[in-house]
Amino acid sequence: MQTIIEAIKKLFASFSQAPIISVTKIPQSGSIRIYFRIITENNSFIATYGDNVKENQAFIYFSTEFKKKNCPVPEIYVVNEDQTIYIQEDFGDISLLNKLEELGFVDEVYRLFQKSIQALAHLQISGDQDLDYNHCITSKEFGKQAILSDLLYFKYYFWDALQLPYDKEKLLNDFEQFSEYLSEADYKYFMFRDFQSRNILVENDEIHFIDYQGGMKGAVQYDLASMLWQAKANLPDEWKNNLLDYYIDCVEKNLNKKIDRVLFVNRYHGYVLIRLMQVLGAYGFRGLFERKAHFLTSIPLGLRNLKWFLQHKTTGLHLPEFERILHIITQDEIICRFEPLKATAETPLVVHINSFSYRRGIPKDPSESGGGFVFDCRGILNPGRIEEYKSQTGRDKGVKDYLEQQTKMPAFLNSIFDIVDITVEDYIKRNFTSLMVNFGCTGGQHRSVYAADALARHMRNKFNVKIELHHIEQESKNWVNS
Repeated sequence: MQTIIEAIKKLFASFSQAPIISVTKIPQSGSIRIYFRIITENNSFIATYGDNVKENQAFIYFSTEFKKKNCPVPEIYVVNEDQTIYIQEDFGDISLLNKLEELGFVDEVYRLFQKSIQALAHLQISGDQDLDYNHCITSKEFGKQAILSDLLYFKYYFWDALQLPYDKEKLLNDFEQFSEYLSEADYKYFMFRDFQSRNILVENDEIHFIDYQGGMKGAVQYDLASMLWQAKANLPDEWKNNLLDYYIDCVEKNLNKKIDRVLFVNRYHGYVLIRLMQVLGAYGFRGLFERKAHFLTSIPLGLRNLKWFLQHKTTGLHLPEFERILHIITQDEIICRFEPLKATAETPLVVHINSFSYRRGIPKDPSESGGGFVFDCRGILNPGRIEEYKSQTGRDKGVKDYLEQQTKMPAFLNSIFDIVDITVEDYIKRNFTSLMVNFGCTGGQHRSVYAADALARHMRNKFNVKIELHHIEQESKNWVNS
């Protein structure tokens, strides 16, 4: 990581003489790209590192072209020779989703959605002019084969993972018909591909777009469906309908002609469904196969979103086997499989989480049942051996970055989450009162502290269970460096 930071500083110096105050890593989400914020006395910048050069080239090309057409995208200031690092304009950390979560469904947020939709229509249509789609990462167009690929993605990574019976030949025939229908859309321009509120940044009441490197030519309805039907946003139906009408107005203004609204909306509903399928496929791959907790907890949101769509909207197509499996996966019984059991105020269970030093021994469980889990963190690379981290703990940013980026701590913790989750669910159901989980390392200062904090956060988010967290070495004020 330090090598990347040094390369970023060198690249920055090639276009600006401003002294750098700091370069800090921005927390990653689902992307494999790594983002850094560069701070100078009077400004800030975003540096991106990614070893997928074709993806970098796509983002840089699209950004450059859209900027020429007055679209709200970041300016690219400088790119290194091998195109693995580039520095771009910084719009801050507040997304439209953050605004929605903070303020709720108020007029201020609705206006931001309108601004985003107006800018989207402009980017899709004006941005498409003279755009070279040879720069796309994969397909140049979201046509029949790309649509079919999304449906198969859902089939392989979500439906097949449920191991429920279906008629394969009939389902593939329905997929073929559905793909054919969607590929015949009338209005095909630049398609953002992942246009949702977390990819729209808000700064000084203005909106800015990021993460469009996966774009291609496609039906304009897809991006609107991505935004309005984002499961986590959970927009009211009134907002969805009014914003759809507003978007059609914006498309007509940019095209300078009237469009058939009935046909446009019917096709839009089809793109809502394909987007919901693509999202469930992604949740299945990241959650059911890669076991990433965030995506597992998103599955019920996606299924409930789909259930509401099936109850209130229609594509106008007869797809019997496809419709049958959609109704199966939106049954409460299936959705409940993915919803963790939540503790209530009356739930007696308390999860006691400790970090400790093996030099002092494993903490004893004072409860009547005794026992619990003990996880040995000494198999993880020790940040305490690095001079700058010796006086820090697992709660300091430098140590956390080291453990997250340069050790196997994330995989170690994901395995622990899977194991402890089984017991916590069982204990909630059976009204047990206590569970102890201990994390040990050599000195109880770095690895065990980080791991204990991570499990406490996971338990609160997933189960809403009561936690008693103790860092024994820190609380004793008698640390021994790990």
